[in-house]
Amino acid sequence: MPNLLFIDTSGKTATVALSPGNRPALVRRIADAREQAAVLNLVIAEVLDAARMALHDLDAIAVCAGPGSYTGLRVGMSTAKGLAYALDKPLLLFNQLDLLAGQYKEQGALMIALKARAGEYFYARYRNDGSIAEEPAHRFAAEIGVPETALLLTDDPVLFPDSPRLQLVMEEGADMDSWIVQAKDRFAKGSFDDLAYSEPFYLKAAYTTQSKK
Repeated sequence: MPNLLFIDTSGKTATVALSPGNRPALVRRIADAREQAAVLNLVIAEVLDAARMALHDLDAIAVCAGPGSYTGLRVGMSTAKGLAYALDKPLLLFNQLDLLAGQYKEQGALMIALKARAGEYFYARYRNDGSIAEEPAHRFAAEIGVPETALLLTDDPVLFPDSPRLQLVMEEGADMDSWIVQAKDRFAKGSFDDLAYSEPFYLKAAYTTQSKK
């Protein structure tokens, strides 16, 4: 079984995890997103030390490429791509909405709405078999076809399955058990991403202001 390193800096809580072959995964969380740039590499070293492994023992690097915090995505992506390049290892990019769909696939057909900012969402729909019905995209509330009051105005993702609505608690980041299964499946299939052309899944343009000078 492959040794996989996981990096997720897309949200309020950053995650570093290591799936060392057939052994249990090691997971570390960085609670304060403002610290992740400063400590991310230290946490990666910590999980490798805990597993008594070195960087060259890794078989691939998996990263949650978004959507999410612009700054966070740049931190995670640059770290993942730097490691993949330096170690000559494959890179696996994952979309957060796809990860959520995989985590809750037993719910059947899903619509996932992850708050981007007031009145705006990162959105996707998935069929009963888990395949994508509508690709992940940036949408305004009116475009989703669900009253915004039903979205609970929360920072956490909301799933609308055929059964009653589910509100997800994302304070601790991605569910690692589900992510590891998906990553191992892609690794076995050799479904890797092109290191040179890999970019974060921003899904929407950045809002900028012009200098008054």
